[in-house]
Amino acid sequence: MALNIYYDKDADLGRLEGRTLAVIGYGSQGHAHAQNLNHSGLSVVVGVRKQSPSWAKAEAAGLRVLTPAEAASQADIVMLTLPDETAADIYREEIEPQLQSGNYLAVAHGFNIHFGFIHPPEGVNVFLVAPKGPGHTVRQHYEEGRGVPSLVAVAADPSGDTLQVALAYAKGIGAGRAGIIETTFREETETDLFGEQVVLCGGLTSLMTAAYETLVEAGYSPEMAYFETIHEVKLIVDLIYAGGIADMRYSVSNTAEYGDLTRGPRVIDESVKQRMREVLAEIQSGRFAREWVLENKAGGIAFEALRERARAHPLEEVGARLRSLMPWLKEKLLVDRTRN
Repeated sequence: MALNIYYDKDADLGRLEGRTLAVIGYGSQGHAHAQNLNHSGLSVVVGVRKQSPSWAKAEAAGLRVLTPAEAASQADIVMLTLPDETAADIYREEIEPQLQSGNYLAVAHGFNIHFGFIHPPEGVNVFLVAPKGPGHTVRQHYEEGRGVPSLVAVAADPSGDTLQVALAYAKGIGAGRAGIIETTFREETETDLFGEQVVLCGGLTSLMTAAYETLVEAGYSPEMAYFETIHEVKLIVDLIYAGGIADMRYSVSNTAEYGDLTRGPRVIDESVKQRMREVLAEIQSGRFAREWVLENKAGGIAFEALRERARAHPLEEVGARLRSLMPWLKEKLLVDRTRN
């Protein structure tokens, strides 16, 4: 399909006027969607379970809060920002019974619909608005008058205007300021999972951890190892974010660039690409999705063990100690667990 990119001028918030938008979930994405939509002048209600600590956080932000079922029953447009592993159960129990023909069901990630864990009823419009950044960034950029680029896709369009409604929603959360890229549920879901697993979260953290361990095992101080293989990553990523890999290479020393071009391919070689292809195949086949959902249904025991092992790595203690020496890092926290 041709690459279609939309901006604020292409989206009409008027399509959402007189309609109630229910944001189900108030985590990283949910809090940003709800607050941004509210500050865009739209009628928003947040749906969370009464025992959730998110209830008080949403109320403190000045939002109207109901249970997921109550919120969905009052809404014309229902956006699911729930965790992938719990969304299908909450949808079946509390959301689906409230949906009526002509309603709009939206998701911030295509995982459950693409892999068939959620089956929207006939007559309901289905779309996706997926910001390409964490929710805390979505909120911060909105407050600063900017936006985070987002993806938009339509899976069902019985009303004939679902793309226009989706674009209006994306504009409401600030995405139209940066660009709204049209895609498909399949492409958004599979590329998102792949990026998370092999680069953004899995690949990057594994690379940093292995490099840290290599230096420490060779006798270098943990503090120097942390600075060189973890702390300074942000400086390089910021250069790439602003100007691409070429600008990063222009900015660093000739020594660094030569080492990049000659040694980098030795670390990330064809064998690594082959393992990346294997990870992609697991995503495409649905194997990873089934594994993740089953892990959650089993109580997440293996997942929590992996988390605990990662938290216990010495680099976490070294990093915390070094960050405590840099008080400016706390001046404007992007993630404040007491508030968002």
